[in-house]
Amino acid sequence: MATQSRVRSVVALANSKLSVQWAAILLSGSTLIASLLGIYRDRLLNSLYLDSYPVGIDAYTVAFTIPDFMFFILVSGALSVTFIPVFNKRLAKGNRKSAWELSSSMVNFMALVTLIASVLIIIFADPLVRYVVGPGLDESGRALAISMMRIIAVNPFLFAVATVIASMQQAVGRFTFYALAPTIYNIGIIIGAQFFTNGIELFGWKIFEGGIMGVALGVVLGSMMQLVVSSIGLLGLGFDYQMRISWKNKGFRQVLRLLPARSLDQGIDYFNGLVETNIASHMADGTIRAYQQASSLSLMPVSLIGVAISNAAFPRMTQRLSDGEDDLFRRELRTILRWIIWLALPIATITFFTRGFIVTFIKNGGNALIAGLLGALVISILFRTIYHIAARVFYAKQDTKTPLYISIFSIGLNILLAVVFTSAFGWGVYGLAWAQSIVAVVEVAILFVILSARIPKLFNTIFLHAVMRMVGASGIMGLATYITVQLFQLQSDDMSFLSTFPKFGIITLVSFAVYIWVSTLFHLSEPKPILARMKAILFSRR
Repeated sequence: MATQSRVRSVVALANSKLSVQWAAILLSGSTLIASLLGIYRDRLLNSLYLDSYPVGIDAYTVAFTIPDFMFFILVSGALSVTFIPVFNKRLAKGNRKSAWELSSSMVNFMALVTLIASVLIIIFADPLVRYVVGPGLDESGRALAISMMRIIAVNPFLFAVATVIASMQQAVGRFTFYALAPTIYNIGIIIGAQFFTNGIELFGWKIFEGGIMGVALGVVLGSMMQLVVSSIGLLGLGFDYQMRISWKNKGFRQVLRLLPARSLDQGIDYFNGLVETNIASHMADGTIRAYQQASSLSLMPVSLIGVAISNAAFPRMTQRLSDGEDDLFRRELRTILRWIIWLALPIATITFFTRGFIVTFIKNGGNALIAGLLGALVISILFRTIYHIAARVFYAKQDTKTPLYISIFSIGLNILLAVVFTSAFGWGVYGLAWAQSIVAVVEVAILFVILSARIPKLFNTIFLHAVMRMVGASGIMGLATYITVQLFQLQSDDMSFLSTFPKFGIITLVSFAVYIWVSTLFHLSEPKPILARMKAILFSRR
């Protein structure tokens, strides 16, 4: 009994409501941990297959595309930004019965829709790989991709249920178990790579031969573990689950009305990934994996800053608008934008100069192609990070159509540029990266123009001057970063993580120290809480 009581108290503490600041810290911290595990996962897979079995690792990458596409178009961010505002409004009015009815309906509806999608993926995996995402693969790679896709096809169903559960917790300010989910997912894949690839035995009988298919089994294990962890977060929430879809619930119907535009927005965005995979499949073996790895590395800081801060701020944004506090909403949004830009600028700059170091973390000895692609994607790091908070302003206002129209234009432009750059200009896979970076700039520029028109005085003179000073500070920091990189250059014997990480750590510390110092000289307010916290830690009385 005492043990059960302690477990309940730990869960209750983890499920306590957090402020925006602490939620952002928690989400950023968990994203960092998940990213580090992702780096270890990729390093493990690359060391096993990138050089020795490039066809196999390309097939593994291709196998994810359609299941991920179905999840993104049906659930993912589409659900959270449409469900949370409606759910929060029910709770704010004290109508908990309607809120739980809405939640149950969304769990059941999403489970049903994604279950159908998963079955269809299993049935049509062959033509999907052969004609849509992997037409350039050879026969062995295509057969392997089809087999792995059929295993991974269960992901949309498991992710959908976990996402609805996580969105409920996010709406009421509970972020702990929501934040743990990506980490658990990566652990499952690592288990698959470490153990399932050697085969699985049961009572002395070998029930699975192993190989790269074991990684696919690890993906499913990670998805199941993620669902279990997300479900623990429901404890103490008072959720009254009902195994039915309440079509008459007004909140449920409202979410369904908002969902298609956002789902299409997500799907169109991911559709670009399908086109890129299709184009890359016609290039040399290992190109698909190299581009996917560079994209994943570029998205890590986006998730760490843009997604984490935006997810933490989104419930508060919807609450401000629901309460009619427009001035406070504008002021808080401006503050969040400044913080995101202030953090994203130095990270993008450091990533460019240290891209060779970064790639060694996921591939022993590095990889020139991945490093080059990451350099071309650096611009997208800055603007994709800003994009998430800008888009959520529209979602907080329950406007899902404007971001959709912008995405349709942006993805169309991206595909056009990708085809032109790779084929007409002959840039190969680098054309995909440059298309991504150019479109990221265009997309954010359009969002900002519309935001400035709809929210007067959002980008006031003080804000614009602050951003210019941030750019100046990051430029000075970039010079310091370049000099430090020259002092701690990669050597031919820097083949391991342990030999490269200390150099990378020194470069990063020096760069951020210079950035914070210059930001202070430029009278920016962002470094003040950081310096105050450091002062309190270093000079506090013991």
